[in-house]
Amino acid sequence: MANFLSQNWQINRRHALKGLGVSMALPLLDCMQPLRAANKASRPRRSIFIYLPNGVNTNDYEINEAGADYKLSRILSPLEKHRASITPVSGLYHPNSFGIAHKATQTWLTGAKHGPADRNTISVDQLMAQVTGPKTRFPSLELSNQGHRLAVSADGIKLPAQKNPAEVFKELFTEPAGGVDKQRRGLNRKESLLDLVLDDAKSLSGKLGKDDQGRLDQYLTAVREVEIRTKRAEAWLETPRPKIDPGIAGKLNRNVPLERLGEYLRTMYDIVVLAFETDMTRVVTFNTGNEGTGPAVPEIGVKRDRHSLSHHNGNREALEQLSRSDEFNVLQFAYFLDRLSEVKDGEGPLLDSTMALYGSGLSYGNSHGTTSLPLVVAGGAGLGMKHGSHVDYNRQVKGFGGYGQGIGVYHSPVNSKAHFSNLLLTMAQKMGVETDAFADSSGVISEILA
Repeated sequence: MANFLSQNWQINRRHALKGLGVSMALPLLDCMQPLRAANKASRPRRSIFIYLPNGVNTNDYEINEAGADYKLSRILSPLEKHRASITPVSGLYHPNSFGIAHKATQTWLTGAKHGPADRNTISVDQLMAQVTGPKTRFPSLELSNQGHRLAVSADGIKLPAQKNPAEVFKELFTEPAGGVDKQRRGLNRKESLLDLVLDDAKSLSGKLGKDDQGRLDQYLTAVREVEIRTKRAEAWLETPRPKIDPGIAGKLNRNVPLERLGEYLRTMYDIVVLAFETDMTRVVTFNTGNEGTGPAVPEIGVKRDRHSLSHHNGNREALEQLSRSDEFNVLQFAYFLDRLSEVKDGEGPLLDSTMALYGSGLSYGNSHGTTSLPLVVAGGAGLGMKHGSHVDYNRQVKGFGGYGQGIGVYHSPVNSKAHFSNLLLTMAQKMGVETDAFADSSGVISEILA
């Protein structure tokens, strides 16, 4: 999928200012520079977070050795060829997540508390997007094949996610019909409608009780998010989208049903690689299934959904089917790493400038275990990430008897200092987020820093 870019979508700064009809100077956009001609020091930093629902078959997932001389488990074995570019991380947990399995998805990237009075907080991807977003057409890209969403705004609002590959491709790479003028008229109409909604809400606000006022505030926050995105879209109207080779477009601009899960996942991964390569966005979240269902894999004979397989109650057939599903999903992630390794980004592969986190907010799905989470960090060598070892926080605790001692390791943390938020903080800092803390973090994961 190389050599699909052409230079004719670039613009100069003067043209952008004239076309937008504004007196305010725009920041220098990457699309105003010759391809691959940017200063090496300003090589884009990218991150993607990929969620696997319902945990894993822990019997076939866990790695028995820590350090560089570890052996990949059955489920993780598809990643062997990328061993030098990955770090399995074991023993992490969200301190606020005990027993709240069905909220694992929505707080996986936020680390928010789960009490009835608690509200969700900004997800780490959106914290990153605040830094990288001004440089790209889309501040972030949200994907979810069954609807559940990972990304959460600064106001605690879940961001909408797309599930149809064709729609994702069209939004990223297809110029809307009717040209710029028609697009601007449509955006202006949307802005007018949003203004009416906000005006009506202001007049209604003083007539509501406390509970209704809270609900209205949450709704208005969502409206303002749409308003911000609408204004952003208008600012990019005069910047053409990159031209994609018709052969490549034909492979990606299509609807792929979930019944062909491997093809679906690979198509989405290819679109993400293309989005990163063309610098359309630098931050992506991809939820590959809902906790309540999780896709089956009929193409390899796994006909039951992941949720039912995860509640196996020790049934050997269900456990084997779950392992096969786990292994298949990891194989598709390995394909994504293949693609990132093949595509050039400046002096090195796209994988070097892209951090990927693959994993789940559950570990032992049968009884909703939420500690010792299955997590793999990949890529980002050019951002200062170090790989090649298995980092196991459980084995750092004296007297840890290994994963064969029972399911307690998945319901109560072995290492109380092993906060999952520490990993999210580490990745945030590598994306240029200037912060010393995220959620309930207590420090960075030094083992993965070069």
